[in-house]
Amino acid sequence: MKTKPVILSLALLLVGTPLLADDDCDDPVANWQPRENLRQKLEGEGWTVYRIKVDDGCYEVKGLVPAGFRAEASFAPASLKLRELEREEDDDEDDDNHYGNHTQKGAEANGQRPARSNAIIKGRPSVTVE
Repeated sequence: MKTKPVILSLALLLVGTPLLADDDCDDPVANWQPRENLRQKLEGEGWTVYRIKVDDGCYEVKGLVPAGFRAEASFAPASLKLRELEREEDDDEDDDNHYGNHTQKGAEANGQRPARSNAIIKGRPSVTVE
């Protein structure tokens, strides 16, 4: 009969679902600390922070760690504890924060975040609010 394999498959799926749970942070938004607190904490530890964004309920940080390599890290937004640290390789094409050394050094010297170069737009766009 074909119903026995279907029932067995559904039972395994329901039992195995908690095992496939993702690594989302589930801190209540009311308990979150500001991103600036995380930036200050990391820069105090020697990080060069390029970007902090929210991803799956966690703070995701891209930057240069004190050991000298580029990394992507995930932090709990309420406690600012490190959840995951992943080293980024230089040949990673899906990273949207690839800055050339000359751009990064020049922008950091001025205290600005380096702009991405895509060979179409040079420099940062300017906006005038009237």
